[in-house]
Amino acid sequence: MPDFDLDSFKKTWQEQPVQQKYDDNEILQMLNRKSRNYVKYIFWISVAEFLFFTVAGLFYLIQDKDSNSFLNILKKLGAQNTPELEQTFDDIYLVLKILSLSVTAYFVYKFYQNYRSIKIEENLKKFIINIIRFKKTVNAFILINIVLLIAFTSILVCFVFYVLNAQHIELTNSTLTRFMILVVVSTGLSVLLVWIYYRLVYGIILRKLDKNLKQLKEIDTLKN
Repeated sequence: MPDFDLDSFKKTWQEQPVQQKYDDNEILQMLNRKSRNYVKYIFWISVAEFLFFTVAGLFYLIQDKDSNSFLNILKKLGAQNTPELEQTFDDIYLVLKILSLSVTAYFVYKFYQNYRSIKIEENLKKFIINIIRFKKTVNAFILINIVLLIAFTSILVCFVFYVLNAQHIELTNSTLTRFMILVVVSTGLSVLLVWIYYRLVYGIILRKLDKNLKQLKEIDTLKN
């Protein structure tokens, strides 16, 4: 009986032809289908966000909770509550809410457009370009939401100082310092929470989409 040579066995095993489980066209179809699904997921998540913030905004307008909490802050700073003050804040809040919902609605529409273009696209190069365009749209949506949060907070802070100045109220250095620290910390935490939310919800899907995009580019390179 001949001696068993492990090295020769390994070499023989490695030289055996490996049958591909899927051909390039099948892999391409699977990647296309997955990519479309990821785009669809983000579209429906954005729709859910739009509906949630719309309902929440209407609820708070009816309950007047935002007005009460904001007026309590002004009261602690020494401002007097007046009907004109309440009406002005309600008008500002309504404008900011409409602006926020309008931005979200715009991006929901853009996500839908991206999904439609990706869904019907057959050309590989155009398919890759549409995915890249969709990623840029998602990143812009995340960035604009953070910018809006900071901008809205800045507007409300300016309104606080406007009210204090109109009522001839001067804050002590310690009170002013505490107020500004509270604003900075609360804004920073809000931005962090928003970033974490989008990082978890949108980031997971975008990372999977990135992986698909890389594989699609490799297939496109092999085809050329």
